[in-house]
Amino acid sequence: MLAYIGLGSNLEVPKEQIKRALVALNDTTDIEVSGLSSLYRSKPLDGSDQPDYINAVCRVKTHLSALELLYVCQGIESKQHRVRDERWGPRTIDLDIILYGTQVIASKKLVVPHPEMMNRAFVLVPLKEIEPNLIVPILGSLTGLIDKIDTSKLIKL
Repeated sequence: MLAYIGLGSNLEVPKEQIKRALVALNDTTDIEVSGLSSLYRSKPLDGSDQPDYINAVCRVKTHLSALELLYVCQGIESKQHRVRDERWGPRTIDLDIILYGTQVIASKKLVVPHPEMMNRAFVLVPLKEIEPNLIVPILGSLTGLIDKIDTSKLIKL
């Protein structure tokens, strides 16, 4: 199965946090990182006074179920001292499953495609970098989604 994971960090040397998370993903049995976007800088979603985020998207090949992949991602976040005190608050690392093959999942623990992906330049633009012709289940073409949002404040590093 091909899955796409969004990575983001704005604390404790964000580029290193992303690198550590990618290594941890790739070192996990039944997960192989098979594609990686460039890094991008973005402002906090809530406009609060916190550091800018560094974001990327990776493609993984996996034999894990979507829920098993979620648990791996949460375990990596925990090992990298992710704190969940506030929504959209600063974080050492954030790993979000953006897509899991062509599956549509709506459970209490996981929603795929990621329910906010169509509003986030820091997800769509890096995703297009590694999968330019991708059709997102339910939502349509990636290019069409990008055409509907403001990407002007996203900075490729």
